[in-house]
Amino acid sequence: MKKWKKIVLAVVVLAVIGIVITYSVNQANKDVVMVQTGKVTKADLTSLVTASGEIKPKTYANVGGEGFGKVLDLRVKEGDRVKKGDFLLRLENIQATADVDAQQASIGASEAAIKSAEASFRSTQAELNQRKADLDRAKAEWERGKQLFENELIAKSEYDSRKAVFEGATAAVEATTARLQQTRAEMDRTRSTSEQMRAVMGRTKDVLRKTTYTAPIDGVVTYIAVRVGENVVMGIQNSPGSYLMTISDMSLVTAEVKVDETDIVNVKAGQDCDVTIDAIPGKTFKARVTEVGTQAVLRTSGLATSQTTTGTQEAKDFKVVVALLEPPANIRPGLSTTAKIKTAEKKSVLSIPMQALAVRTRKDLEDATKEAAKKGGAGVTLAAAKPADKGSDPKKEEIQGVFVVEKGKAVFKPVQTGITGVTEIEITEGLKEGEDIVTGSYKALRTLKHGAPVKVDNKAPGSGEDQKS
Repeated sequence: MKKWKKIVLAVVVLAVIGIVITYSVNQANKDVVMVQTGKVTKADLTSLVTASGEIKPKTYANVGGEGFGKVLDLRVKEGDRVKKGDFLLRLENIQATADVDAQQASIGASEAAIKSAEASFRSTQAELNQRKADLDRAKAEWERGKQLFENELIAKSEYDSRKAVFEGATAAVEATTARLQQTRAEMDRTRSTSEQMRAVMGRTKDVLRKTTYTAPIDGVVTYIAVRVGENVVMGIQNSPGSYLMTISDMSLVTAEVKVDETDIVNVKAGQDCDVTIDAIPGKTFKARVTEVGTQAVLRTSGLATSQTTTGTQEAKDFKVVVALLEPPANIRPGLSTTAKIKTAEKKSVLSIPMQALAVRTRKDLEDATKEAAKKGGAGVTLAAAKPADKGSDPKKEEIQGVFVVEKGKAVFKPVQTGITGVTEIEITEGLKEGEDIVTGSYKALRTLKHGAPVKVDNKAPGSGEDQKS
């Protein structure tokens, strides 16, 4: 055989061998899935609920208009600290002052009338006592004259005279008694009139008082809505009165945040949290939950669900109040804030990255177990199916688990989870410390089947396609 034919034959043989080897390798790696893995480890986990809201003082008072008038004197400005009872502002009070003065004069006149009526009553009382004494004397004279007349010791004219004096004295007592009752009624009337005037005086003084405003609480003037020269009106029926200013007690500062309805069940009073304020970047303030709302609030309108008459599937929040333990001196109501509430905390528990969790239906796992059994692989130990609702398919029951790498294959193991940290989740049942689990890529975890052969590559980053997925 010629030399060149030998060379061609050798090349052809090598090519065939290469093709066979390539084909064999491709067939061997046909179903192999490239994955990234991690270890089941013990870690300290803290479950957080994040919510946003705004700073609000625990106690504040909105000062509103209580009367009508023009602002003449405004003694405070925003940011001033005031004590309860400190002067804030005064309205025009000419008419109110005149009414008080006029009513004071009327009360003075009524008090003089009471004194006059009391003096008249005492005078009439003394006169009645005198008339009663005259009556007793006239009665004694008449009874003595009557006895003498019966014994014919005095003339009938003398007897008639004594009788007339007695009857006159009786009439005088009756007249004086009637006049005494009249003076008593007059005295009571003047006293009632005086009480009525005093009541009116209380009303006019209240009207005058409402032209001068004082601080209802200790705090800081956080907002002023009026200026000198503006008119103030009081509320009438359903029309609110003028809003003047707000005084806030900044000794106890709270953050009022809105927690999503899916997280509110984990939030309880007394839990610790960290608060950040947008206006004070780079600082975190310790706080504690003091109030947990029980009424859901619609996220878009801010109305409580009890205020709406129609059902809605709109997202809802719950109001939660947290008290800052050491608020900064420069804090102001209304500042935007974010609270991270610590709802649970555990030390040294089994944990895995959250992305390692996978969900498969019972049917998918049973099919994968049968296929793995044909190839001599291990099956999946599944708990008994939950009682299915009428009309539902138990095969569609979703099972949560993790893929564990065993002898080059991905084995699905159902797990029970506990609290969730920032990037990791607690495993309470199903795994052991140190086991290798599949943590990525996202595409691999989405399509990976129980018993599938895998190849671990923890150095290479995910492909562009995986990242896109």
